[in-house]
Amino acid sequence: MFCFGRRYLVPFHPKRVPHHFTDVLIIGGGLAGLRAGLAIDPALNVLVITKQALQQSNSQYAQGGIAGVMDPEDTFANHVADTLRAGGELCDEAVVEHVVREAPERIRELIAWGARFDLEAGQLALGREGGHSHDRIVHALGDATGREVMRAVIERTKQLRNVDNWTDTFTLDLLTHEGVVRGALVWNPKHGKTLVWAKQTILCTGGAGQLYRETTNPDVATGDGHAIAYRAGAELRDMEFMQFHPTVLYIAGSSRNLITEAMRGEGAHLVDRAGHRFMFDYDSRGELAPRDVVSQSIVSQMEKTRHPNVYLVLSHLDPNRVRQRFPGISACCAEFGIDITRDRIPVRPGAHYMMGGVTVDTHGRTTLPGLWAAGEVTSTGLHGANRLASNSLLEGLVYGAHAGAGASDEALKIADDFRVPPVDNSPQEQSPDLLDIADIRNSLKSLMWHSVGVRRDKAGLTDAAETIDRWCGYVLNRQLTSVAGWELQNMLAVARLMVDAALRREETRGTHQRLDFPDVDNEHWRKQISFRRQG
Repeated sequence: MFCFGRRYLVPFHPKRVPHHFTDVLIIGGGLAGLRAGLAIDPALNVLVITKQALQQSNSQYAQGGIAGVMDPEDTFANHVADTLRAGGELCDEAVVEHVVREAPERIRELIAWGARFDLEAGQLALGREGGHSHDRIVHALGDATGREVMRAVIERTKQLRNVDNWTDTFTLDLLTHEGVVRGALVWNPKHGKTLVWAKQTILCTGGAGQLYRETTNPDVATGDGHAIAYRAGAELRDMEFMQFHPTVLYIAGSSRNLITEAMRGEGAHLVDRAGHRFMFDYDSRGELAPRDVVSQSIVSQMEKTRHPNVYLVLSHLDPNRVRQRFPGISACCAEFGIDITRDRIPVRPGAHYMMGGVTVDTHGRTTLPGLWAAGEVTSTGLHGANRLASNSLLEGLVYGAHAGAGASDEALKIADDFRVPPVDNSPQEQSPDLLDIADIRNSLKSLMWHSVGVRRDKAGLTDAAETIDRWCGYVLNRQLTSVAGWELQNMLAVARLMVDAALRREETRGTHQRLDFPDVDNEHWRKQISFRRQG
C-alpha cells in the first residue's frame, strides 16, 4: 500500500496550545455548512470555521441554479429518472428519491429567508440544463445563483446569536480519541495552533478541483476535508469520479471561468474551429446530453480538428434575452473583447465537481462516531458516476439540513462537562531540506490533468501513481509550517486515492473513461470502491 504519512500533519501537545470549546463544530462555510448551522438547536453553541472568507466556496460561484420539481407539468418521478440516467447506474435510488422529494421544500425555505430567484410573469423562472427532461432549474441574477443564495443564507446565519465564525482559519486535522471524533486542530496567523473541542463535528469543506491544472474551482478547493477525514479513519468512496464541466472559458492569461450549462439549455450551439455543430455526431441529445458525454465529445472533436478548444455560439439567439439571462458571463467575456451575442466563446472541459468523498448515510452520518458531513466533500449516493446538472446545491441544502439536525440531537444528549482526552502528537525529527512547494503543486496539477483527466488508461495511471508515490515519499512525512505546505500534503494524499481508484475500475462509466476498457462492465463493476486508512 502507498505511503500516507503521519496521522497528524503537525506536532502539538495539549499543555502547550490554547483550547476552545463548543457544542458543534462546522468545518466549512459554504451552503452545506451554513445550512447545517441553521438546523442546530439555539441552545447549543456553534462554531463555523472557514479557510478564507465565508464567500470563498464553490457554492458562491455556482451559476446554473438549483434543480427541483416546481412546475405542475413536472413530477418527482421525472427528476428521479433523469438523475439515475445521468449517474451511470451507480446512484442509490433511495437517496435520489429522498433528495428529489425534499427539493421544493428547500427552495421555498430559501425564498422565505430572502433569496431572490428570477421570475417570469410573477412565477419562478425555470431553466433547463443537460440531462433534464423538463424545465426545473431555479436560478437567480441570471447566472449568479450561488452568490444570491449564499447572500441570503449568510444574512440568515448572522441573525443567530449562538453561531460564531472564525475566518482565515485552516483545519489541520480532526481530533480523535478511542475512535471518536472530538473536534479539530486548527491554525490561523493570529493564534497559531488551537485545539477546538466539540461534542459533534460536521465536515463541509467542499471539493478538490484544484488538483487539476484546468478547473472551475476557487483556490480553496484543495481536498482538505477528504484528506483529514481519511487520516482520521473515515471511509471514503467513489474517488475516481471527478466531473469535468464541458464548457470552461479558455483564453490564455485568463482564469478558467465557468460557462454555465444553462447557456446550452437556452439554445447555445457547440461548434468546432470550422463552425461544424458536432454534438449530434456523438449523441442524439446534442448539446443537452449529460456532462460526461459532452466533455468526452468535446475532447474527441478537439483531437479530430487538432485545435485546443471548441466554441459556444449564441449569435442565433435574441441578444437582449442573452444579455439579460447571462449578465455575469457577458461581463466576463467582454473583458477579453468577446461579445457573447455575436462572437464565438472559446471553451474546453475543466475539473468541476468531485462526486467522491466521505461516505455518509441519509442523515449525514459518516463511519466515524462524532463526525457528520455534507456537501461536495461527501459521497452520498445521489450522483453515482456523473452528477446531473444543478443537483449539487440541492444536495448541500438537503444534507446540510439533516447533518445539522442530527448533530444537534446528539450534542444535546452530551453533558457540558468537557474533558480533554489524552491526545498528543509529539514532535518528530524534521528534515532540514527545503521544498519548492509551488513547483510540486504545479507539477501535480499538470500530471492529474494529463493522466487522470477526461480520458485515462493503465499506462498513464500507473505513471501517475509512481510519480505521486515519489512525491509522497519525501513530502508527507515532513513537518511543514505553512498553509501552502499543508494543502500540498492534502492534495498528494487525495490525488493518490483518486489514481488508485481509477486504476482499479477497469471499465468506462460516467465521468471515468478508460480508453483501455471502453465499455460499461456491470457484471464486475456495478459497485463502489471504498478506502479506509488502516492502523
